[in-house]
Amino acid sequence: MNNFTPREIVSELDRYIVGQNSAKRAVAVALRNRWRRQQVDPELREEIAPKNIIMIGPTGVGKTEIARRLAKLAQAPFVKVEASKFTEVGYVGRDVESMVRDLVELAILMVKAEEARDQRIKAEDLAEERLLDLLLPGEKTLSDSPDGSSTTRDKLRRLLRMGELNERMVEVETQDVQMPNMQVFGPQGPEEMGFNIKEMFGNIFPKKTKRRRMKVSEAREMLIEIEAEKLVDMEKVQSLAKERTEQNGIIFIDEIDKIASREGGRGPEVSREGVQRDILPIVEGSTVNTKYGPVRTDHILFIAAGAFHVAKPSDLIPELQGRFPIRVELESLDEADFVRILTEPHNALIRQYQALMATEGINLEFSADAIKELARTAARVNERTENIGARRLHTIMETLLEELSFNAPERPDKRFQIDDAFVRGRLAKIADDEDLSRYIL
Repeated sequence: MNNFTPREIVSELDRYIVGQNSAKRAVAVALRNRWRRQQVDPELREEIAPKNIIMIGPTGVGKTEIARRLAKLAQAPFVKVEASKFTEVGYVGRDVESMVRDLVELAILMVKAEEARDQRIKAEDLAEERLLDLLLPGEKTLSDSPDGSSTTRDKLRRLLRMGELNERMVEVETQDVQMPNMQVFGPQGPEEMGFNIKEMFGNIFPKKTKRRRMKVSEAREMLIEIEAEKLVDMEKVQSLAKERTEQNGIIFIDEIDKIASREGGRGPEVSREGVQRDILPIVEGSTVNTKYGPVRTDHILFIAAGAFHVAKPSDLIPELQGRFPIRVELESLDEADFVRILTEPHNALIRQYQALMATEGINLEFSADAIKELARTAARVNERTENIGARRLHTIMETLLEELSFNAPERPDKRFQIDDAFVRGRLAKIADDEDLSRYIL
């Protein structure tokens, strides 16, 4: 994160997302401001709050993908939640604080994986010793012979490092504490207990020993993971994870328009406003209790998104509007955008299907006219039915290649060329019939 300028962040996002430059610029500045805040004098640093963002745009235009790629770029804990899943305190549904608890859990996993990687060299040595014990039980204390030749254990160690023993079978013993399933039901539904049951009762409940027979190469990797996990200092992990959550965490609240209350304020409208009021303190900055201790939300970046077809951002309660000072509108995708989405991104759909068919030995080729015809069909169906943006391309590609995907393993001809005539033949009838389009595309 320290090395990326806003221009470089936008350039990196361009590799995966077509268009939407205003949204990319907004998130790039928000990410860079985090780095800038870290350089500020500590006294003032605490006062600088993140500038939260609302993305306004129809489904399938890249709102979630922008936030997800941004988090990956920043190596930051990231969770996506749907505002419509939460309910006001006292109703059945998820508690809004659970989004922060989910973020901490994710940060724990991230930091634990990093710490395990740091311990890998030491873990490799320990795993090697355990493997030698399995391959040569009872020979651990042999000393060198008088003529200076290596012991049997040393010879085995050399063979092991050279990969000569990779195919030999060994029995590895693993232990697992058999815990009873415990779940607590609160007013907001099932939530985790505020302590780690394994830590409290791990010595009381029986440990189940499992013996697994596997190749040395597989056993080595498994033992490295086991040993690395033993070497990880969980107190350090929890401390780092809490700090990373508080300073770098990103929470993406999707469908925020679904909790915007329109005029009237009766029935479900009251609950919608209640959810907004419950979300407000978390976005404003509060302390949430988690099983790893209290976590402050003052500097977590919140990115909200919604289509706002019926409601408007101004329908949100004024206090919540004030906590999302940056508004960006994402444009609907047209035919030209679909052509770019099919071909340009690093993970373009055409490349994905070519890679999938290559596993069956089939060389799948698309002509430029075929790609244009696919884009035209997607745009036409989006206009005539619901506009679901780039997601329409997934259903169109599946329908187009359904027969090839089914017959691929038995197909004798390993080259498959798709042109515009093939696309029209497979899709024209469905695309032209509005009722068929609704069911199939």
